[in-house]
Amino acid sequence: MFKEKLILTGHIIDSLTLPKTLDTIMEQGGDFKIEELNVGKLKTDKSSAIIEVTSDDEKVFNRILDEVTDYGAEILEDKEVQLIESAKDKTVPDNFYSTTNYNTKVKYNDTWLPIENIEMDCVIVVDTDNMKAECKPLNVVKKGEKVVVGRAGVKVEPLERSRGKAEFEFMNSEASAEKPTQTIIHKIAKEMKEIKDKGGKIVVVGGPAVIHTGCSKVLASLIREGYVDKIFAGNALATHDIENALYGTSLGVDIESGELVAHGHKNHISAINTINKAGSIKEAVDQGILTSGVMYECIKNDAPYVLAGSIRDDGPLPDVITDSQVAQQRMREEVQDVDMVIMIATLLHSVATGNLIPARVKSVCVDISNASVTKLSDRGSAQVISVVTDIGSFLPILKNELEKLEEE
Repeated sequence: MFKEKLILTGHIIDSLTLPKTLDTIMEQGGDFKIEELNVGKLKTDKSSAIIEVTSDDEKVFNRILDEVTDYGAEILEDKEVQLIESAKDKTVPDNFYSTTNYNTKVKYNDTWLPIENIEMDCVIVVDTDNMKAECKPLNVVKKGEKVVVGRAGVKVEPLERSRGKAEFEFMNSEASAEKPTQTIIHKIAKEMKEIKDKGGKIVVVGGPAVIHTGCSKVLASLIREGYVDKIFAGNALATHDIENALYGTSLGVDIESGELVAHGHKNHISAINTINKAGSIKEAVDQGILTSGVMYECIKNDAPYVLAGSIRDDGPLPDVITDSQVAQQRMREEVQDVDMVIMIATLLHSVATGNLIPARVKSVCVDISNASVTKLSDRGSAQVISVVTDIGSFLPILKNELEKLEEE
């Protein structure tokens, strides 16, 4: 018989942490006994529960611990973290601890060490000489690094929902096109303004639909006005933004009239060719070739951008990072200091970014497809607010709401 006593603390009733924990234990084939339960009576009061988990099967038992500790359950017995050295580069012991995107600590040498650069689906490496713990993707682990294994000495701090609902939790439930879009966008705008006023940073992760729907000017103005500090995208957004700036088209369609331009299908290739001749997007701006658009405003306002390439890219532009691992690392570096991420009409880039950001980062995913916005939640980004709406409507309304807030 395998057994362990766990403790849950916090708003475990309101956030459904307690029932989720008990359900998980039973669904995985284990058993439990609640040894102690203290329920907070006031909104500010926290609750606690001590639960004994048992199973006859070691694999089932370890699987239960894997899941319930992600909810914030801690092993009651005060244990030190277990460390095993990596046998070779890019490998870890079989029983490695796989991280979530929640704030996490490990106990080593009687000290709780916060995990730096936390993100999901990584491992924890502890520098015992300098008393530091860091989250690392598998592909950068080096031979001899000390990797956390098992669950002992690991403390996860998941997001909680208290009885007093937070402002940004306004629509944090299943995505639906029937929700009041104007109200949601107003609250997103309010959050953006508060972040800007505090000197925080916001990243927009955008797909080419931002340009196709005629919203290049809107996004460009948000960069110029300081509401958007960084851009994550692919070759397509940047290419069609530059195509629009040079020729007034996106994929050969006139942005103003919506008419297909004769021979317009070559415009995006011509745009890439023009930037290639200049040397880069920045050099095209410096030479006066590129004078407007999203990428222009990024250059003029020192807004970092990461353009991650794909197998289907035309060109691509010289600024596009074609090595996916290099692009991922650049994105990883850029999200460390952000307070909010807005993902617009790009499923793959949205999922990629969602995998990299800590749960503390306020996140919004906007897409006309219900399936796209729910994909992030399915992938573990539970903090994401989903908005199902047309991109061509979302950005202009957002800009208008921000202007109203500035006038107040």
